[in-house]
Amino acid sequence: MTEQNEQPMDEFLDDPLAAQDDEVARLTAERDELRDKWMRALADAENSRKRADKDRRDAENYGGSRLARDLLPVYDALTRALDAATDEQRAAASALIEGVDLTLRELSNVFTKHGITIIRPELGEKFDPSFHEAMFEAPAPGTTAGEVIQVMDNGFRLHDRLLRPAKVGVSSTPAS
Repeated sequence: MTEQNEQPMDEFLDDPLAAQDDEVARLTAERDELRDKWMRALADAENSRKRADKDRRDAENYGGSRLARDLLPVYDALTRALDAATDEQRAAASALIEGVDLTLRELSNVFTKHGITIIRPELGEKFDPSFHEAMFEAPAPGTTAGEVIQVMDNGFRLHDRLLRPAKVGVSSTPAS
């Protein structure tokens, strides 16, 4: 058994430069492997930091989207209330109408403060499925196919994301 142990030692003693070269090559390979692992860990840490920053920004910008969506019908109801009021009703209940108007303006200010913008399609505007939802399609004289001919509800965006598309009627081929 001692002879077997001596044999590698003898080889080491016989060619010390070859053993040294082997050791340097082994250490170089180990260093390269550790450097590669370190660089990958560094890249993973940087990617995690960037992902966490993006998640934080998204949470700041879009975290209230459920609440915002829930407030849209309130905006719609206040708008419809003002639109439905006749001149006689406005004269008879001017304080009430003014209160509803102020409430709607305050809600609009809060929307603006939090990055909610109103999508108000114009009649004759080209239908855009990115921002509009077609509720019906009908022929309308003096229009071309794909034009907005009626607006049922405005749409809303939260920063660059669509909260609710505008609900519109769209012209089909013109009536003859």
